[in-house]
Amino acid sequence: MAEHEFGIMAENPVRGVRYDHYEPWKYGCISIHDDYIEPLLAKLAEIDFFWHTIDRPGKGLAYCGITLIPPSSMGDILAVLGVQETLAPLRELLARAEAEKKFIIHFGI
Repeated sequence: MAEHEFGIMAENPVRGVRYDHYEPWKYGCISIHDDYIEPLLAKLAEIDFFWHTIDRPGKGLAYCGITLIPPSSMGDILAVLGVQETLAPLRELLARAEAEKKFIIHFGI
């Protein structure tokens, strides 16, 4: 069962630090099945993210890696997610992170 995990980072990432370790418990992650993320990948590929470190900007999710999602990208992601009920927990997490100006960490499949 392939799942993506998303959690709010208590402290925003800092330059020079890599986030390479799988630690979903550290961020109180929620799980979203890949069946719901995969159809969104093309649209997510147009959004600014960071891969493993804020020193490595990129477009789209690090599908099999770790993505750092900045607060400035939350609105764009929310627009891509739409109103699909299965993505409601992710929408709520993104909205909370945006309001708190916090990064989200994404652990890919």
